[in-house]
Amino acid sequence: MRHDGPVRTARRFLGRTAALATRLLLRIGPHRRVLPHVAPDLRVPSLALPLSVRSSLHLAVLRRAMTPGSTVEPGVEVTEIHLDHGRVLVHRPAGGAPAAGALLWFHGGGYVAGRPENDQHTCSWLASRLGVVVVAAEYRLAPEDPFPAALDDAVAALDWLHDHAEQLGVDPARVAVGGASAGGGLAAALAQRALDEGRTPIAFQLLVYPMLDDRTVRRPVSRRPHLVWNPRSNRFGWTGYLGHPAGRDAAPEYAAAARRADLSGLPPAWIGVGDIDLFHDEDVEYARRLTAAGVRCTLHVEPGMFHGADSGFGDGAETTRRFRRALLAAARAAFTEPV
Repeated sequence: MRHDGPVRTARRFLGRTAALATRLLLRIGPHRRVLPHVAPDLRVPSLALPLSVRSSLHLAVLRRAMTPGSTVEPGVEVTEIHLDHGRVLVHRPAGGAPAAGALLWFHGGGYVAGRPENDQHTCSWLASRLGVVVVAAEYRLAPEDPFPAALDDAVAALDWLHDHAEQLGVDPARVAVGGASAGGGLAAALAQRALDEGRTPIAFQLLVYPMLDDRTVRRPVSRRPHLVWNPRSNRFGWTGYLGHPAGRDAAPEYAAAARRADLSGLPPAWIGVGDIDLFHDEDVEYARRLTAAGVRCTLHVEPGMFHGADSGFGDGAETTRRFRRALLAAARAAFTEPV
């Protein structure tokens, strides 16, 4: 005889208690003003935590929290390869079938934290759904290694991928770049530098709420708080990456992708961001400028989604599933269209 009635009752009680605690913490905490703007299925308890990076101590805590790797999708093989500087994790569908192309992926973390393992679930999910090889690249982090260290590592990873395309079973004409948050900003800067240096053309840019513009720190602090990545964290990340205070009148070329004056000739792009993400304005503006420069760019703005909502906060919510479906559709179209 089964006695699961009390178990179900206990689970319902705990679920209701957690939901009540979430509503209470968010309504009395610093995020209470933003709560009405968050999609209902993303109002999770972890949002009540104080998330801000503004010192070396906070950075150490963030890095420690990001140390564990994420899960790998079934049916995807992962191989670690060490390069002269850093390493890459190669995700490929099992079975040895020819790949439709390759995606060079960069993790997030505000240019100051993170590692390729953090995005194993995303990379293996993309490899499985798209039938492509996804190469997650490690890059040096600020403030220990400020710009251009991360971009130099990104260029080295792109060169490695092109040099080993035949070995990986990849068409060099179907190599895309992408990433989330700082990784998206790094991918955008890599596309610019690759164009200027005449490297093998990049087929597509998959930019997931990319961190593009250090001048965002100049904006007045909004009365509506930003979740997960806020203005204080943004200032800390950009200052560490640039090696000087963020938001100055000038910055080194390629350091902040949005500062580039001429965007013509860049690869087609997809940019996705939530409407309550700190990077919303800079991402929408970059998409507008790409389009104005004659670059084919699709912009997807997800209502009620905050920064990084699909990475451990609300990855099972319909809001984030809808966002990922849009991302997947754009990537699939890019890899299947004629070269």
